[in-house]
Amino acid sequence: MDEGYEVYCGLDVGKSEHHAAALNAVGERVFDKPLPQDEARLRELFIGLQQHGRVLVIVDQPNTIGALPIAVARDCGCTVAYLPGLAMRKAADLYPGKSKTDARDAFIIAETARAMPHTLRAVDRDSEVLAALKVLSGFDADLTHECTRAINRLRSLLLQIIPALERVFPGTVLTRALVLELFIKYSGPTGLRAAGRGHVLRWARNHSRKDPVNLIDAIFTALGEQTVTVIGTEAVELVIPRVAAQIKELKHQRVIVAEEVEKLLDDFPLSQVLMSMPGVGIKTAATILLTIGDAGTFTSAGHLAAYAGIAPVTRRSGTSIRGEFPARSGNKQLKNALFRSAWIASCHHPASKAYYQKKRDQGKKHNAAVICLARRRCDVIYSMLRNGTLYEEKPTQAA
Repeated sequence: MDEGYEVYCGLDVGKSEHHAAALNAVGERVFDKPLPQDEARLRELFIGLQQHGRVLVIVDQPNTIGALPIAVARDCGCTVAYLPGLAMRKAADLYPGKSKTDARDAFIIAETARAMPHTLRAVDRDSEVLAALKVLSGFDADLTHECTRAINRLRSLLLQIIPALERVFPGTVLTRALVLELFIKYSGPTGLRAAGRGHVLRWARNHSRKDPVNLIDAIFTALGEQTVTVIGTEAVELVIPRVAAQIKELKHQRVIVAEEVEKLLDDFPLSQVLMSMPGVGIKTAATILLTIGDAGTFTSAGHLAAYAGIAPVTRRSGTSIRGEFPARSGNKQLKNALFRSAWIASCHHPASKAYYQKKRDQGKKHNAAVICLARRRCDVIYSMLRNGTLYEEKPTQAA
């Protein structure tokens, strides 16, 4: 972050009220009061602070309750930054006292921004596309969690009344469209037995592009393995079609969100830059753009790798501790995105596969080898984002 500011305004944001603490360049307080979640009062504060010079507004929550202060600050011409929660908690330990008040938090936010500007992060980079992308990605994450919960619930219901039938649907087979439609129509073992194999097979053939005979045979084989009726089966079979319908709807919602995200990325030049790299798809590109934007706040690829938590940490203390160890910190979302893209590239991209195999031959385990590949790819991603250039395959050198 730029250090040339005359005022550092820390905002401990709240649902109905914020607390603002403003410090000048030498650390003297120029403002320290609570103020309501109101545009007029926020605008009055920021305009008043601008009489002292350039103002940097720092928030501890850039989303939801912090969105209005950020918008007003930008409209007033102030620069906006975000202090991550972990950095704030570590900074708070440097100050005396253990009290937890809005006034103390606001002061710590402002003082940390003044004394340690490297701890700050940019806020959405004033991009409408990134702001919209953040909303859609958050909604998709919620849908994913709900869908996973519903799938686990459906498996639990099947295990409760007929475990053999649950084993017919390993992995993602349970969430296939045909399987969900079967449960919606026939509810469970009682409905399937009543309809009979022939009727169910005819119905399945009319609702599937592939021949479902193997699946139907496996289902009725499982039904024949259990003759006893578990107590509560009738109630469970009332719930099964509802849960299956819920999973179907959640999957449909995720498809719609994915299409909307893809449309947004089509209008964002850097997304095409990222997706030109092997192993980077729509979701990975969206995650990278949401977390680092154009990588302009990072001084080097090494800085970006350290922020993501994929750079090894050197530990040296006297003669007892010497070596490099895997990082345990970093931005988890970015780290997962880089790891996932590196893993995909190691499976399908020849150069990445060769580098991965080289690390395995050196004795590294799978995860460590993928992290090494992700670290190498991080250099390329940083260069691509900073220069706005598409990925270019490096020609292999003749032996």
